[in-house]
Amino acid sequence: MTLRISVNAYRKPIGAETMKNPFEQTFKACRHRRFVQAGMTLVEVLIVVAIMAMLAGGVAVFALPKFREAQVSTAETSARTIRTAIQDWQRVNNEISCPTISQLKQEKIIDTAANTDDPWGQPFRLTCSDDEIFVASDGPDKKQSTNDDISVPKTGSPADE
Repeated sequence: MTLRISVNAYRKPIGAETMKNPFEQTFKACRHRRFVQAGMTLVEVLIVVAIMAMLAGGVAVFALPKFREAQVSTAETSARTIRTAIQDWQRVNNEISCPTISQLKQEKIIDTAANTDDPWGQPFRLTCSDDEIFVASDGPDKKQSTNDDISVPKTGSPADE
């Protein structure tokens, strides 16, 4: 005895297509509509641009103060480097006078490729006395003798505290 199974026995029952989940049918219709539509509307593009602008504004609120702190820190480090170079120049030349930045570069005490301006693009002010060397920057406002001036070593003025 041979057992034969009809191919029709494994097929879906008639009417199974109509018993699908209505949400699935709606989803497929929406997906099909999306494939038919090409591109984006102007409103969609404007919404994306507005969201990106808000994100950029949020980043700027947090990044700008840190950038300013980094500029002040860079100015202090550069001033210390220049002060050390002046001290080396005075020891080598056995002088107490104050060299210029160009002299320090010519005599290769400071690297010729080094940036010798403060982070705001102004040259450092060099002052040498018998016992001390001062290197100062006018700070972010680029005006002398204001509260944001940077000096190495600290002069004790309100600007340096």
